Amino acid sequence: MADYREEIKKYFDKEIGVIQHLDIEAINKVMNVIAAARQREATIYTMGNGGSAATASHFVCDFNKGISSEACKRFNLICLSDNTPIVTAIANDISYDDIFVLQLKEILKKDDLIIAISGRGNSKNIIKAVEYAKEIGAEVVGLTGYSGGKLKELADYSMHVPVDDMQITEDIHMIFDHMMMRIFCKELR
Repeated sequence: MADYREEIKKYFDKEIGVIQHLDIEAINKVMNVIAAARQREATIYTMGNGGSAATASHFVCDFNKGISSEACKRFNLICLSDNTPIVTAIANDISYDDIFVLQLKEILKKDDLIIAISGRGNSKNIIKAVEYAKEIGAEVVGLTGYSGGKLKELADYSMHVPVDDMQITEDIHMIFDHMMMRIFCKELR
């Protein structure tokens, strides 16, 4: 039997260290922006690639069902990564870089909110959608890791995980989702 205990401890110690250095004020601002979008009945669009797509989808489940089943006023989240036929049709017929922006064209409103999730913050399809959102005046929340890349620069609000490690970045992005769900379930009625 292999002994992985030392590596397990190193991983958890690193994650705990990163969590202890998160910007609580920035997270609080994002939570207020999301709560305000709910209050004005805005649509909140989430998006990501790979593991970040799974996180974007998980946000929708937790906010639309988890929080909204307990709250008087519901959240309205839509994940742009979830519709495989439209994503693959746009990627195949036009460009993978356009899979999110083309879904937003003509339907995104100025009062809506974008939650863009990108580990390194440089995914071209995310950046294109964010630039479009900013063109029409919609606010953007960016969830990033590493240096934050272009997404951190473009986002109006940021929940940044300051670590050069994709797995820990993705872990903490999920922590953001579950932490917000827990707090909103308690605080929003």
